[in-house]
Amino acid sequence: MSLFEAFLLAFVQGVTEFLPISSSAHLVLVPWWLGWEAPGLAFDTVLHLGTLLAVLVYFWRDWWELALGLWPRGTSRNPSQRRLLMALVIGTIPAAVAGYGFEDFFAAMFERPVGVAVGLILTGFLLILAERRRHGGLALDRIGHLDALIIGLAQAVAIFPGISRSGITIAAGLGRGLERPAAARFSFLLSAPIIFGAGISQLRHLDTAGLDVLPVVLGLIVAAAAGMLSIRYLLRYLQQRTLYVFTGYVWLLALVTLVRAALIGG
Repeated sequence: MSLFEAFLLAFVQGVTEFLPISSSAHLVLVPWWLGWEAPGLAFDTVLHLGTLLAVLVYFWRDWWELALGLWPRGTSRNPSQRRLLMALVIGTIPAAVAGYGFEDFFAAMFERPVGVAVGLILTGFLLILAERRRHGGLALDRIGHLDALIIGLAQAVAIFPGISRSGITIAAGLGRGLERPAAARFSFLLSAPIIFGAGISQLRHLDTAGLDVLPVVLGLIVAAAAGMLSIRYLLRYLQQRTLYVFTGYVWLLALVTLVRAALIGG
């Protein structure tokens, strides 16, 4: 793998992991469009660990406060942190179960651009539905256990190829009455345990992958930096704007993918 390939794939992963446009779809489609070999599970693991680093660094205050909430004194000072921590635990369970039980089946599906395009189309519909059914304006500290479970179930659905994890969890949060920035923030925090678990489960591939050190280091750094920029952008964007623009993007990408697949096969 060249340094340019590593840089571009890492940048794409970092940006699309947090925007509601499906990072998994882009990691399939970008090499397919450019005629590159698929990056493989080893490099994919490196990129996901980079985006995990982005979540940990960008929200370091949130993680610190959540850690303080584990202690009795911290809990008494800020009970909302204990509620949020429990919500993250509840929301993580469905995707963890789905990933453990169906990892190999859906890994094979990710190799099919047409299947990815179908997932992108569904993502667009989910974003539209979320905006039209959006109600209320709850802050993040008002999230309940049922809200967390429903958002967690939505995250489990994102195991399907082309379904944006951030898109479907933000949509579910809006459906539960969260305001847009709060829905996005919970989606980003909820991604950390899943990205960590997926990365750890794939670390075994790094020993036999034969990857050079420079592409790995570059991919990790670029994915982390692009991820933090993506998080910052979306949180600001959603303060005043809707998700409709992302629907247009994923539908256009799906259409172009289906046309190309029909012309050349794939």
